[in-house]
Amino acid sequence: MSAPPLPQPAYCVHAPQHWQRVDFISDLHLDVSEPATFDAWAQHMAHTPADALFILGDLFEVWVGDDIQDPFALQCMSVLKATSQRMAVYFMCGNRDFLVGTQLLNATGMQGLSDPTVLDLGATGRAKPTRILLSHGDALCLDDHDYLAFRAQVRQPEWQAAFLAKPLAERQAYARSVRSQSEARKQSHTDLPNFVGYADVDTHAAIAWLNATEAQVLLHGHTHKPAVHDLGHGLSQWVLSDWHADNKLPRLEVVSWLRQNEHSPTRGLCRLPLSLT
Repeated sequence: MSAPPLPQPAYCVHAPQHWQRVDFISDLHLDVSEPATFDAWAQHMAHTPADALFILGDLFEVWVGDDIQDPFALQCMSVLKATSQRMAVYFMCGNRDFLVGTQLLNATGMQGLSDPTVLDLGATGRAKPTRILLSHGDALCLDDHDYLAFRAQVRQPEWQAAFLAKPLAERQAYARSVRSQSEARKQSHTDLPNFVGYADVDTHAAIAWLNATEAQVLLHGHTHKPAVHDLGHGLSQWVLSDWHADNKLPRLEVVSWLRQNEHSPTRGLCRLPLSLT
């Protein structure tokens, strides 16, 4: 498969000069069943010294419409609103929360992003400013044919309008069914000799997107395989960590851009593991 087409031109956020630190997170999969992950996230949101925060999808384990008003959803909304009152908070939907809409964005003060979005950091002292291409990453997993077919269906405005018109209980039941099918499919593949877990972003597609947007770094989540990949020719791919505080081996990680380190080989990006204290 070829790389999915980019919107022309890709949406761009221009970072103001006063931004000294920018945080990037994704794949927290917040759910009432994992209170420690919620607590770690809420603590980071309250205390990070960042000037801006970019949430690159799958903040929620599932989101079936902005009319969700259960206590846990309201807790999450309260954290988001408090954070957006002291810094810029941007949200890009993922494969679990693609139904986040303007009602939630307005209620929390977050700014919605299209996928992908270019973040132009305007770093000084370089021939070219640092441009980071932000994506959830799922659209670039070209080998996951079943998922991409599903994605194409549920991202259609007509499908979403029809789905959101259904009663909340029916939407929640559908989401549970899709999750169960996904887990069953995953389990059925674990016995295969070449099984490697979550699908990976296609390297050629990643490079094509970077070249098309004149960005040097692709930053994404979705694959649950945190890493840094050198794509050659000054291009790199940073994969965000998923969050699991309730596991025996907790994984909680933020990627941050620090203006003070903008001249570093990593263009100011660094990984900051959180501690559960």
